[in-house]
Amino acid sequence: MSQLDKETLRRIPLEAFSEGKVEVVDEVLATDFIEHGSLPPGVPQGRDGLKALIKGLRAAFPDVRYTVIHEVAEGDMVVQHMRVSGTMKGEFAGMKPTGKSATWDEVHVVRMKDGKAVEHWAVVDQLGMLQQLGLAPAAPA
Repeated sequence: MSQLDKETLRRIPLEAFSEGKVEVVDEVLATDFIEHGSLPPGVPQGRDGLKALIKGLRAAFPDVRYTVIHEVAEGDMVVQHMRVSGTMKGEFAGMKPTGKSATWDEVHVVRMKDGKAVEHWAVVDQLGMLQQLGLAPAAPA
């Protein structure tokens, strides 16, 4: 199931986030999906939360693109290393648009059960993204 789980899970970044097909969320996530990561203020847990996050991110970064860099599956776990890029043209999580582009990395760990995502953990290079957008001080040279 590992290869099938990778293919199924890949639909979230490539179809839902990059293309805006939020209906994919209901096809990939279990109804009792648990998010273990930090969500922006006001974003609920579960499928509805992920849909809201996708819509909010795409509104702020209309050209957002996710690229799969690495992908590993073992047993019921799938790990994806993503590279994300986009231009901030709208507000996101209370941050005003900067018009600047950024590229950042994300690592997602997902537990799958019966072909559906049931749990998710993430590590996102938010500082790197914010620095590129001019919303956080740049790292010293």
